[in-house]
Amino acid sequence: MNSGARTNLVLATAAFTLMFWAWNLIAPLAPEYAQRLDLSPTQTSLLIAFPVLIGAVGRIPVGALTDRYGGRAMMAAVSFVSVVPVLLLGFVGNSFPLLLVLGFFLGIAGTSFAVGVPFVSRWHGPERRGFATGVFGAGMGGTALSAFFTPYLAGALGLVWTHVLMALALVLMGVLVLVVCRNPPGWEPTTDPLTPRLRGALGLRATWQNILLYAVAFGGFVAFATYLPTLLHNAYGFAQTEAGLRAAGFALVAVVARPAGGILSDKIGPARVCLVSFVGTTLMAVALVFQPPTELPAGTVFVLMATFLGLGTGGVFALVAQLVEPARVGTVTGLVGAAGGLGGYFPPLVMGVVFQASGAYTLGFVLLAAVALGTALYTAVAFRDRPVVRTT
Repeated sequence: MNSGARTNLVLATAAFTLMFWAWNLIAPLAPEYAQRLDLSPTQTSLLIAFPVLIGAVGRIPVGALTDRYGGRAMMAAVSFVSVVPVLLLGFVGNSFPLLLVLGFFLGIAGTSFAVGVPFVSRWHGPERRGFATGVFGAGMGGTALSAFFTPYLAGALGLVWTHVLMALALVLMGVLVLVVCRNPPGWEPTTDPLTPRLRGALGLRATWQNILLYAVAFGGFVAFATYLPTLLHNAYGFAQTEAGLRAAGFALVAVVARPAGGILSDKIGPARVCLVSFVGTTLMAVALVFQPPTELPAGTVFVLMATFLGLGTGGVFALVAQLVEPARVGTVTGLVGAAGGLGGYFPPLVMGVVFQASGAYTLGFVLLAAVALGTALYTAVAFRDRPVVRTT
């Protein structure tokens, strides 16, 4: 890996990490908002899920715009635009409607994923793209940083200054990307109109296959990373900071597993990595149906769940890099990334409704096990003849 590829990969990953922290600013404070505003479990779930919505849907146009304007310009643009909702959120902690509105626009930070994947992919050859997208995807560790640090910062500095500091960090990151990053050698802007490009990407079988896989793998990660503090608070009685610490640990494990999934994909093939991910997720969801006791039994199950979901997120985009021509990777990434984000949007809502109706999360975990098992069976059938692209 040459120095240019290394520098751009490191900085793109750092920017992605910071923007995922920003994207997840509401979830670690959800128990506090729920208590302050007397929110029901369903309202709390809606508050948590709202940033995921535009962070998912917005990846479609952002991915296509990355094909046209390049990763350098788009990464900086997303960083700068995210400053507005991040800053304003610090001043509306006593208004549920305003939290929803600004949480919706906070999702802009989550679209950075659709910028970084095509950007780092083009910096690396086919035999190294699993590694590159896996390392970049480790930036989803921003959710771990947010889960761990946001409650402590809010307690020490107050809500306003916590958001001001994040806004300043986003401005500095945007400037750094513009100054240091460069578009990959040989990159040329795609000048075709957006609609035909989206239509062409949706006409690819690989797009729909990866949409399904990523909706389960990344959607599962996002759902757990955002809702876990609330789940641990409701099901196990943890305080906000204790639940945030454990949610941070979950996200950190998934972050480490993601590049491992990319590297393994380069060695044994991404389809096999995805199959392991979905089978493991099924088993862990079945274990959670029985609500294992704290600390060790439940902690072990959640750590293994994070590992399997992390492996899957790394495997899916290694598969995208293998199946899709480079000029279309940005557009396809936007569509697949949107599916992953939407996959993380609905589970917190379902969990909130299930808990409000039954006082437990059992049915939610049963549904997760069924979905993961179905996806594992599809992966085994659809990619049984997929050849392995090995590193040299």
